[in-house]
Amino acid sequence: MSSSKFFVDKQSQNQSLSNFEFLRGVGQSTGATLLLITMLASSVLAGGLVGLAISFRNLPDVRQLRNFFPSETTYIYDIKGKLLASIHGEANREVVPLDKISPDLKRAVLASEDSYFYEHHGINPVGVGRAALVNWVSGEVREGGSTITMQLVKNLFLSQKRAFTRKIAEAVLAIRLEQVLTKDEILEMYLNQVYWGHNNYGIQTAARTYFNKSAASLNLAESAMMAGLIPAPEEFSPFVNMKLAKQRQKEVLGRMLELNWISQQEYDQALKQKIKLGKIKSFQPSALPYVTNTVAQELIKKFGREALLRDGMRVQTTVDTSFQLMAEKTIKKWHKILTRQGLRKNQMALVAIDPRTHFVKALVGGVDSKTSEFNRATQAHRQPGSSFKPFVYYTAFASGRFTPRTTVLDTPVSYRDGNGRYYPRNYDRTFMGAIPIRTALAQSRNVPAVKIGKAVGMNKVIATCRTLGIMSPMLPVSSLPLGAIGVTPLEMASAYATFANYGWQSPPTMIARVTDSSGNILIDNTPKPKLVLNPWASAAILDVMQTVVQKGTGRGAAIGRPVAGKTGTTSSEKDIWFIGTVPQLTTAIWVGRDDNRQLSRHATGGGMVAPIWSDFMQKALEDVPVKSFKRPSEFSRPKPNKS
Repeated sequence: MSSSKFFVDKQSQNQSLSNFEFLRGVGQSTGATLLLITMLASSVLAGGLVGLAISFRNLPDVRQLRNFFPSETTYIYDIKGKLLASIHGEANREVVPLDKISPDLKRAVLASEDSYFYEHHGINPVGVGRAALVNWVSGEVREGGSTITMQLVKNLFLSQKRAFTRKIAEAVLAIRLEQVLTKDEILEMYLNQVYWGHNNYGIQTAARTYFNKSAASLNLAESAMMAGLIPAPEEFSPFVNMKLAKQRQKEVLGRMLELNWISQQEYDQALKQKIKLGKIKSFQPSALPYVTNTVAQELIKKFGREALLRDGMRVQTTVDTSFQLMAEKTIKKWHKILTRQGLRKNQMALVAIDPRTHFVKALVGGVDSKTSEFNRATQAHRQPGSSFKPFVYYTAFASGRFTPRTTVLDTPVSYRDGNGRYYPRNYDRTFMGAIPIRTALAQSRNVPAVKIGKAVGMNKVIATCRTLGIMSPMLPVSSLPLGAIGVTPLEMASAYATFANYGWQSPPTMIARVTDSSGNILIDNTPKPKLVLNPWASAAILDVMQTVVQKGTGRGAAIGRPVAGKTGTTSSEKDIWFIGTVPQLTTAIWVGRDDNRQLSRHATGGGMVAPIWSDFMQKALEDVPVKSFKRPSEFSRPKPNKS
């Protein structure tokens, strides 16, 4: 089948370009003599190159291209596949196979850059001879005569400086490369390697930038315009100069018509077709910066920064975009409300986790990511106050020596700590006497929490925290049960989520799955929960924390369904919290100031944060069925541990 017939036969457009049989003669009779002289001269030059090749022993070994993987852009998506961010170094690239590139684009590039590509063996004698004649007449290198193979080796191995010796090196490497790779492999590598302007390397990212479509979907008009960009992408860019881009498009279409690769009708229709441009996308800000920055840091820890920028990973996060945006909107709304209530310069953080999987469903690291990139959800270590107390009471329940009904004395006490004595006191400076643990936690009494911590051992409380993933420095001091440590909202949300799943835990993560650009799995975070806590003790602390919301300091978090949670307020009102959970979702919310100064007098987690939590959860659970927690009686109570 002739190449002329191939390019007008629509049924053959999807065949491999390696099957093309290009026209061997396009010269006109009036130029036959000049062509003959040019070919003779260039044949001598081509023969000389074979001899010169021996002297180029220091040239790169093109065989390494068999295993060459160009740098690619890493893409981060939400749980439903919506693109959130693209991360790359200098080269914004997505590699695609040759059969995923429009036949029109392949023909347009070949017509524009190297119409004899499938006939020559790396260099085109006609092109080299013509370029040599032009350069000899001008006395300088003005025309390259480069084939696609020569352009590829120049881009991969050589400098861009115009010099005769570099052209010789190009030719030698091109001949060698044609002996190592097939024509299709060379063309595929070229189309994925070439620079298309506006930081787009490779046809896929370029097609998405210029026309908001994949390389496979480019039509003839778009393909011709793309091919016209190659000599000077920014100069011929339709974003910069549409008139010049259309002129280049017409030149490419004219060359395709001259070669009989398109018909006159196709030529006319392509010129008339309206071009709908996309938008420049390289270095665009992330749609959800708190999410994507957290994910990027996690990937850097595992693979390194260079891998993130160059390896073209495809990252599926655990976050749904609409859910995340709802969380961010809630935080901004309540920031304004709290400011009006006198909490000046307040900052906030929110983390929502599915306790069944430990997948992070929303993460908000501050009031506005545009004004501050600091992620308070993962990087700010703040005192949890009374929201730490459930870890103390869980430890007591797990010992088998205490139950929610166990009586504890809310009476004055002192302990020798360090260089002096420590006198724990309650927030309201009063004492309630003998009360059950349920009441002590519901009313957030400080003295009973310290006494229970002392009874079970502070080191065991610390061990519980470590099991729950809280790794901040801790000392077994008397004030530990009142939250005298630094924790992040992510740590607190994950710990409470483990309670909500009755002691079953998976590592908290924002990454569901990571593959390379070929689809090979690099990370698979399918939940593999392990039982790390006592189920009865977990159910017992959940049962007591429901009383916190029903009758205690967390009444502002009521949402008309079973909720277990705990308020947190530091003694100096610098940090206020509410962490609460339903069986399907656990959420931690923190409010404080970046300068760690007092928010305001009488600022409390119950009064100011619980309503935020309630507002968020009602929206988050709008379509989620009401579900009750399991009761402690459904599990076996641990036997008392006398140690």
